[in-house]
Amino acid sequence: MNTKKLIDVAVSRPVEERALVLDSILQRLNQPKTEIEKNWGILAKKRLEEIESGKVETIPGNQVFEEIWKRF
Repeated sequence: MNTKKLIDVAVSRPVEERALVLDSILQRLNQPKTEIEKNWGILAKKRLEEIESGKVETIPGNQVFEEIWKRF
């Protein structure tokens, strides 16, 4: 299958499948090169899980910046 045909098939799929294909490709293109990058990826996934589970509370960005401006 040539590249154009592959793209045509991919874009004809439902959005969830396209997102999965795109995510899979990007993960393979951007594989961590060092142990530090791998560890950052592990930490980011852990923090995302904590947010999604409700274990930690997030603060809206505008509130964070308001607090910073008040301090300085």
